[in-house]
Amino acid sequence: MFRSRLLFSLVVVLFLSVLSFGNTVNLTFLGPSGNNLGGFYTYPYYFSINGGKPTGMMCDSFANHISQGESWTASVSGLLQGKGLFGKDDMDYKAAGLIFLGVMHGSINASVGNWAVWNLFTKGITSDSSVLALDSWALNTAKHAPSSSLKGLVLYTPVNGRPGYGPQEFIGYNCHVLLTPEPGTLMLLSTGLLGLAGAVRRKLLQS
Repeated sequence: MFRSRLLFSLVVVLFLSVLSFGNTVNLTFLGPSGNNLGGFYTYPYYFSINGGKPTGMMCDSFANHISQGESWTASVSGLLQGKGLFGKDDMDYKAAGLIFLGVMHGSINASVGNWAVWNLFTKGITSDSSVLALDSWALNTAKHAPSSSLKGLVLYTPVNGRPGYGPQEFIGYNCHVLLTPEPGTLMLLSTGLLGLAGAVRRKLLQS
């Protein structure tokens, strides 16, 4: 009987762990690349994700601050899922995604692009004409660009952070992290685990 209860408990723990699984990772800031403009480091910022190899990302939160070597927990979501530090500012995030892709592809200067992204979410921090022109272009383009054009872009949002408080939020690309399963997939998985738990219990009771 003890063995039956033990194995049944293990299956239940596995089931609960699936339900509580979150799309979070541990970020460690390794340092900036050296690019800077106006006295501030700009894209790329290098991170280790869950202890992995260095990955470059772009900061979008000008009023938040981090230090080299600092680590924190961040939630991971698609760029347009409305779960970012600045809430459901979908058009701003879409414009930021377009700028980020331009920087990655080399068609937009990295430092100007990063300032343009900062200015999207913390408006009025610069009067640089090139930054303002880039923001205007990105916002106008975002109105017509399909969401599919931003496929692969993800947000790393500090858990319990908010604008001006906590670590910074970052935009990354194809970062190969496990995101929370879709509700339908999660339901099928949890139902299967419950069925397995019942089958294990019946088998042990019979034996």
